[in-house]
Amino acid sequence: MIPLNTDPAKPTVLIALIVVQSICAAIFLGDIVADLWMPDAMETEGRHAFLEAIATFGLIAAIVVEGRILMWLLRRKAHLEHSLRSAQGAIQEVIDAEFTAWSLTPAERDVATFLVKGLSTGEIAQMRGSAEGTVKAQLNAIYRKSGSANRAELMSLLIDTLMGQRPDEPPLG
Repeated sequence: MIPLNTDPAKPTVLIALIVVQSICAAIFLGDIVADLWMPDAMETEGRHAFLEAIATFGLIAAIVVEGRILMWLLRRKAHLEHSLRSAQGAIQEVIDAEFTAWSLTPAERDVATFLVKGLSTGEIAQMRGSAEGTVKAQLNAIYRKSGSANRAELMSLLIDTLMGQRPDEPPLG
């Protein structure tokens, strides 16, 4: 039985299954070869040997197909991971460009980055090693410079920018 907590991104279970199938196919193939070396056994078990050969070649075909699918899945996973890293970099560039356009100071950039990551004011203060009052003042400066009134509006501005819709443009649709 396959454990339910197995990471589907790791192909170890599928590889193990392919290995077991390969061992079974090798055993069956060996049995067929042994049957071919004994012609008198083929006469008495001809139908059985024929079905065994079909099953063995079906198993071998399944192993080949599974191997190809596994290789495709691994290549696809690598491609998606690369695409995700590229997208993450692009998102960070867009956010950094907005922070630059808003003329945020380095401290405000840190606070805004933590804000985007979803940290609370207290958590931001703790991460930066500063007082909550300082973080609140920096948040107010960020809101003023970005033209937003609060955290939700700031996030909305960033999301609109990430979606390619500038705040000064009318909504699409």
